[in-house]
Amino acid sequence: MENKTPLSPHIQIYRWHISSLVSICHRITGIINILVITIICLWASLLLLGESNYTAINSLLDSLIGKFIILGITWSFSFQALSEIRHLIMDFGYGFEIKITKITGLIVIFGSLILTIVFYLIGKKFF
Repeated sequence: MENKTPLSPHIQIYRWHISSLVSICHRITGIINILVITIICLWASLLLLGESNYTAINSLLDSLIGKFIILGITWSFSFQALSEIRHLIMDFGYGFEIKITKITGLIVIFGSLILTIVFYLIGKKFF
């Protein structure tokens, strides 16, 4: 009998894991965060060009779309920070068991959502 299975997992038969999702999201949020930091620096530098340029962006951020963007940025930074802590723990040689990687992956995902809600509530002065 000839074995016709592929030698490595193919995208059509590969089963996604929490670690895969966290890894890909970690890379995507890293790129987003670099872009956001650049935009924040440009936004702050607009103060040199006058208050009218600064207030134009401020009014965008006060709109509903702007608030959604700010929530997305907050989630992105929260996710990246928690994922970096997870990677730091793994760099020390801990957390490589399958059960632990699932738990820490879920902590990163749900923790970032919880941190985003907490930062939102702090911004609304609920705390």
